[in-house]
Amino acid sequence: MTLVAGVDSSTQSCKVEIVDSNTGTRVRSGRAPHAEGTDIDPELWWQALQLAIEDAGGLADVSALSVGAQQHGMVLLDDAGQVIRPALLWNDTRSAAAATALTCQVGAAELARRTGLVPVASFTISKVRWVRDAEPENAARVAAVALPHDWLTWRLRGFGPAATSHLGPALEELTTDRSDASGTGYWNPATGQYDLNLFELAFGRPAVEASTGPTACRDTAHGSTVILPRVLQAGTSAGTISADALPQAEIGARIVLGAGAGDNAAAALGLGARRGDVIVSVGTSGTVFAVTDTPCSDETGTVAGFADASGLFLPLVATLNAARVLSTVAGLLGVDHDGLAELALQAPPGAGGVVILPYFEGERTPNLPDATASFHGLSIASTTRSNVARAAVEGMLCGLVEGLDAVRSVGVEAKQVILIGGAIQNAAVQTIAAQVFDIPVTIPAPGEYVARGAALQAAWTLAGSAQRWPVDTVAVPESSFCPVIRKQYRAASTIPATARPESS
Repeated sequence: MTLVAGVDSSTQSCKVEIVDSNTGTRVRSGRAPHAEGTDIDPELWWQALQLAIEDAGGLADVSALSVGAQQHGMVLLDDAGQVIRPALLWNDTRSAAAATALTCQVGAAELARRTGLVPVASFTISKVRWVRDAEPENAARVAAVALPHDWLTWRLRGFGPAATSHLGPALEELTTDRSDASGTGYWNPATGQYDLNLFELAFGRPAVEASTGPTACRDTAHGSTVILPRVLQAGTSAGTISADALPQAEIGARIVLGAGAGDNAAAALGLGARRGDVIVSVGTSGTVFAVTDTPCSDETGTVAGFADASGLFLPLVATLNAARVLSTVAGLLGVDHDGLAELALQAPPGAGGVVILPYFEGERTPNLPDATASFHGLSIASTTRSNVARAAVEGMLCGLVEGLDAVRSVGVEAKQVILIGGAIQNAAVQTIAAQVFDIPVTIPAPGEYVARGAALQAAWTLAGSAQRWPVDTVAVPESSFCPVIRKQYRAASTIPATARPESS
């Protein structure tokens, strides 16, 4: 049996899944927590990865590994390979004004055409613009810009700070993959190339892709040219793990490293997503994405035109408010998640007219960063615990249905919704999803699909060809679409701002 490993270095934790490369059957796993916050020292990710590998029983019998990780995070490196400042994560919003400035300077339609994206605070291009303006001393030291999975893969190969790596910084050895590169805002999925002019416009200094060679890369000596990771194609290798990189871990003699991937692209691989499948992930945030044959662009900025990890494309919509909507309302009602489900299923579809616009943390889709949540349709008769519970579930899901509508609007064919994420195991979420979505809903077995997708990528790299592993289905809720739920939600969301509470 040949074993491969997949890593999911997410916002909350690092997970390692070790699986049979032929069948995808999990053999063992490990995990370690990540620090909280929106700007994190990448060294903490490195420490968590080592702990997760140890928790998974080491890598002595593993033949290949690949890293999936949270997208967009900005890792800035100096000439010596040292991290200059804590990495700004996807959910750090301090660069919102920088994103707006870039859009005003270049134009939304032009940005969408060149990169598939319109900048928001999440994307790397907004963060590099912010550091240029807010931290010029740090910006002057930048020799390379990487993403979380790029940096972890580079460290696994034995590169890193000159003071700790016998191989030295070797910034020209930084690599990434097309899925993660497509989330930067300065890479074009349609051409497969960096938009170096756009990076220079954002950061104020020219950049070069590492693949152009060490001579060009070494021009970074005094703050001139910035190195961007070489973009690896699907199924290609980033190199091998260095035994010196993991001195405390039990590892095999030669472990091949896959290209790695952004978390959503890795999840699509792990789920075996095909044309017609729309994946809706309900975690801390919500995402709606699909695999397509052609690139897309949306000048409204609602749909991000990412690339996937297989050579195709991954249009995606993200929401800030997902599972924590349920936790918040459950706390308000004094129940746990099972209690919330029990209450919600006691109320009829439409919750007696009660609607919650669940913008508890602002919102990204629609782009309302300063919004707050609001309740609508409350009366003496309708204000019951069961109606409020159901309105929370309906509101969370309606926000995700708007994401489905958005990806449809850019030409995505939608035949079924695949629901994943911890909140999907809630009985009320499963039942109400089949009433909110107007296409069939499928719920696969709970699993670490980002890590599983990274493992599949590792198997692909090892074997030289793409594979498909079976995915178990645990539920197929009976379709019972109820248009009244969406109708009420849309009516509440179009109430003029002047008619809402001031902070909404």
